[in-house]
Amino acid sequence: MPANARRVLTFYKFLELAEPDKERDEVEGFGDQIQLKGTILLAAEGINGTVIAAQDGLEKLVDFLQQRYGKMTFKWSAVNPENRGFLRFKVKVKPEIVSFGVSDLDMSLTGEHVNAERWNELVDDPNVLVIDTRNHYEIDIGTFDQAVSPETESFREFPQWVEENLDPGKHQKVAMFCTGGIRCEKASAYVRAQGIEEVFQLDGGILQYLEDTESTDSRWQGECFVFDQRVSVDENLVQGQYQQCYACRHPLTEVELAGPEFERGVSCVYCLDLTSADRRVQFRERQLQVRLAAEQGRDHIGYNPKKKSQ
Repeated sequence: MPANARRVLTFYKFLELAEPDKERDEVEGFGDQIQLKGTILLAAEGINGTVIAAQDGLEKLVDFLQQRYGKMTFKWSAVNPENRGFLRFKVKVKPEIVSFGVSDLDMSLTGEHVNAERWNELVDDPNVLVIDTRNHYEIDIGTFDQAVSPETESFREFPQWVEENLDPGKHQKVAMFCTGGIRCEKASAYVRAQGIEEVFQLDGGILQYLEDTESTDSRWQGECFVFDQRVSVDENLVQGQYQQCYACRHPLTEVELAGPEFERGVSCVYCLDLTSADRRVQFRERQLQVRLAAEQGRDHIGYNPKKKSQ
C-alpha cells in the first residue's frame, strides 16, 4: 500500500496511567506532527483511540504508542476516498476510556478470548447465551445469529441489564462481543463478577472476526456500525451503505434518508417524536453553519447543540 494512502487505525489497552494529563500533551504533540485526525481517549485505566492518517504516519504512531505503553493490538481498515473520516484531532482525558460506571472492576478477570473459529462454535451451541454488548442503534444494522440484544441506549446501562436478566444458575455459559473488543473487556469482567464462570469474548471484536472469516463460514448478518464518519462497514470492511442521523446517531438507509421525517442534521424517523421543537431549532442553526462553512471551503467544527443542551 502506498505510504501516503490514508487508513483508519483503532486501538486500546487497559493499563495504569499515573498522569493522564501529562500523557495527553505528549500524545497530542506527536499526533499533530503526523497530521492525525480522530480521537484518542486517556484515563487512569488506559488508552483508546480511532484515528485516520497516511499509512506512513500511522506506522510511526504504532511505534510511538508501543514504545510508550507496551504491546497492544491495532486494527487497520480502509477509508473511502470520498470520506475524510474525521475533521480534526482530539486527545481527551476522561474518567474511563470506555464509559461503564462501575468502580473497582477487576480487569484481570475478563472472559476467555476466543478466535473466529471458536466463536462460530459458541454461536452454534444452543447451551451458550450469546450477548451483543453494543447499543440498540448499532445492533439494528447487523449482529450475529441468535445474539441477544440488551436494548441499551448507552453502555452504562449494561450492568443493570445484567443484574436483571442474567442468572448464574441458568446461564452457565455466556459469549459476548462488541465492535473492537474494548467494551467486552469490561462487560465480561462484570459478568464474571456476578458469579458466571464460563464467559467468553470475541477477540478483537466484530472487526477482527470479519477480517479473519470467509463469507461462507461467517455467522455475521448485516453491516457493522463504526464510530467515525464511515458510519458502517460491510463484511469486507469496506464503507457500507448507511449514513447517520446526527441528532440521534442512528444509522439510516437510503429509503429512510428519503423519508419525510428526515431533515439533515435535525431529525429522522427514529428521533422525530423524541426531539423537542427548541432542540430542532438548535440543530437547524448548526446545520446552517455547516452548510455555510462547506460553501466557503472550510470545515465546520463548532459546538454540538445536542451536547450543550444535555
